[in-house]
Amino acid sequence: MKRVYFFMAITAFGINVFGQKTNDQKVSELLSKMTLEEKVGQLVQYSGFEYATGPQNSNSANVLNEIKQGKVGSMLNVAGAGETRKFQELALQSRLKIPLLFGQDVIHGYRTTFPVNLGQAASWDLALIEKSERIAATEASAYGIHWTFAPMVDIARDPRWGRVMEGSGEDTYLGTQIGLARIRGFQGKGLGNLDAIMACAKHFAAYGAAVGGRDYNSVDMSLRQLNETYLPPFKAAAEAGVATFMNSFNDINGIPATANKYILRDLLKGVWNFKGFVVSDWGSIGEMIPHGYAKDNKEAAEKAILAGSDMDMESRAYMAELPKLVQEGKVDPKLIDDAARRILVKKFEMGLFDDPYRFSSEKRQKEQTNNQENRKFGREFGSKSIVLLKNEKNILPLSRSTKTVALIGPFGKETSANHGFWSVAFKDDDQRIVTQFDGIKNQLDKNSTLLYAKGANVDDQDRSMFAEAVETAKKADVVIMTLGEGHAMSGEAKSRSNIHFSGVQEELLKEVAKTGKPIVLMINAGRPLVFDWAADNVPAIMYTWWLGTEAGNSIADVLFGTVNPGGKLPMTFPRTEGQIPVYYNHYNTGRPAKNNTDRNYVSAYIDLDNDPKFPFGYGLSYTQFKYADMNLSSTNLKGNQTLKISVNVSNSGNYDGEEVVQLYIRDLFGKVVRPVKELKRFQKIFIKKGETKTVTFNLTPNDLKFYDDELNFDWEGGEFDIMVGTNSQDVQTKRINWLK
Repeated sequence: MKRVYFFMAITAFGINVFGQKTNDQKVSELLSKMTLEEKVGQLVQYSGFEYATGPQNSNSANVLNEIKQGKVGSMLNVAGAGETRKFQELALQSRLKIPLLFGQDVIHGYRTTFPVNLGQAASWDLALIEKSERIAATEASAYGIHWTFAPMVDIARDPRWGRVMEGSGEDTYLGTQIGLARIRGFQGKGLGNLDAIMACAKHFAAYGAAVGGRDYNSVDMSLRQLNETYLPPFKAAAEAGVATFMNSFNDINGIPATANKYILRDLLKGVWNFKGFVVSDWGSIGEMIPHGYAKDNKEAAEKAILAGSDMDMESRAYMAELPKLVQEGKVDPKLIDDAARRILVKKFEMGLFDDPYRFSSEKRQKEQTNNQENRKFGREFGSKSIVLLKNEKNILPLSRSTKTVALIGPFGKETSANHGFWSVAFKDDDQRIVTQFDGIKNQLDKNSTLLYAKGANVDDQDRSMFAEAVETAKKADVVIMTLGEGHAMSGEAKSRSNIHFSGVQEELLKEVAKTGKPIVLMINAGRPLVFDWAADNVPAIMYTWWLGTEAGNSIADVLFGTVNPGGKLPMTFPRTEGQIPVYYNHYNTGRPAKNNTDRNYVSAYIDLDNDPKFPFGYGLSYTQFKYADMNLSSTNLKGNQTLKISVNVSNSGNYDGEEVVQLYIRDLFGKVVRPVKELKRFQKIFIKKGETKTVTFNLTPNDLKFYDDELNFDWEGGEFDIMVGTNSQDVQTKRINWLK
């Protein structure tokens, strides 16, 4: 026992049994040597000079000089082994030789680009998502990057918001599981490994609820809604050891998130005991001035540091104002020490004090520049992110021996557009990205012909190419239309009030449809679009998102049946913008509509059907899955028991395939109203044709908990509906009674 006490005593004082100093002790010693300005310097982040992801006001000469003076802790948008080495050399000219952290928006891949994040979420495949971030971290770290500003775990119910492409959709449970997979992928076996980079949970918090789906806009909601819907992915990220958090641009109930003490100090650093650091979003500290919350940079810096924002990204507020605020007694120097400590600990964990250049290896960069295994995985991931929305008369999959195929639409020969928004551009993108035309052509038989006509531009009123497109369609046995929104029409600062096909694309589709040729429509987008005419009139529709480096091959694999599509929608698709926000887990009302067309004195529109165009969780396959024999271990439970739910899923079609089996619950009566259904579990399973598999789920009282109007998190006994099915609308239901 004495040995145990001795070990505990030594570790409590920051020294391990081998006599080596812990990171905390190293940081304490370093802080004791630092001036106030040097401590504040660790809280400063500037952007590089060639590539900016926000409104830049950098003066390169001043920034370089400040780095040499130890007044900069981090740089973003500096990448490449050579470039990061140059900047690190400047930092090592400072008095204490504290290395820089290099951050970058590694959002859906780095050198190898994967589907946009919402498309990845459509795979419902946590293993693939985690592996994609493992690859992204390996490639990015080889280019000298230490830190990514991902994952975005904002829950978003408004497809007008451009940043839905960067997240995982509308559901808290699905979004949380995907966020955790991304963190595991980025951070690998732990910080300090050369293939691990620091992850960043963003945007804290509730950015996905911006009013009107307008970027940077306000958020106004109850604290109950905030805690129940929008905060769980962040809480899970903190518990999983995510390295950093990023503030959101919005205010929450009148207080900008960057200075919101409730979410930063009280919740994140208090109740959740988060040990990493918080970075502002680009300029968000200074933006509290136009918010009307701070009169100048000095007041903005004061409010941000008091609330718990540790690092200032590109506001130029901390370095200029914090030393004065400390000297004036407005900011406790302990807050500066705490913020600097959090950042320095991460630098020690990354091993940068042992070797500041350990991530700046030209050899590793060369090895990861054209990694063919990564591309092979990207092809697989792209195909499994595609959602089949419609397939009348089993037009798909196409035969490779189809004599003449026409590819029509503005995206057929695009290269870099296949990246989608938030991708890292490389000079050779046009040469290495697989176009849809090339992907399809490479899989057609040698005796088949692939015709092409652009037909229309993405976003103008030019109809001059219609005639060529129609004539091209007339020559074909089958027409593949590739329409949607431009790759830069979804993303940050890309909110849209009109989410139909842009320009004259729908007119082009109607003109080609008049030829009577069978049409397969591929929709390229980063968000749910409204395409009612196409949904009602085109026999086959695939939602292909933006799939990345291997886009053309991924699409062709699904078109020709090498891959049987198994994707499911992570967001509800509306019938029109007037229906937004529309999401599956809404509350009931005192006057719910009885059916899809019930409009008489109920909660409905008088001019629109009540259901969405495509529900959350929806997606077809080339085969058919049948659900039968749903079984519950009990319909009467009490206390801390476990409910076991099983269902038989049979593949009754002609193709092997994957199915996402979804489990929902409904708490019928509560002290606050509960959603009409909530996703609680899902399993993605592979079933061979003719085979039946039994899928089993377990639920405990923890899955029944919710926040009441006083923010108590608990469950109530009573009646519950248990639902299992292929999407949020098509479910089997059984009722149980679960007493507390």
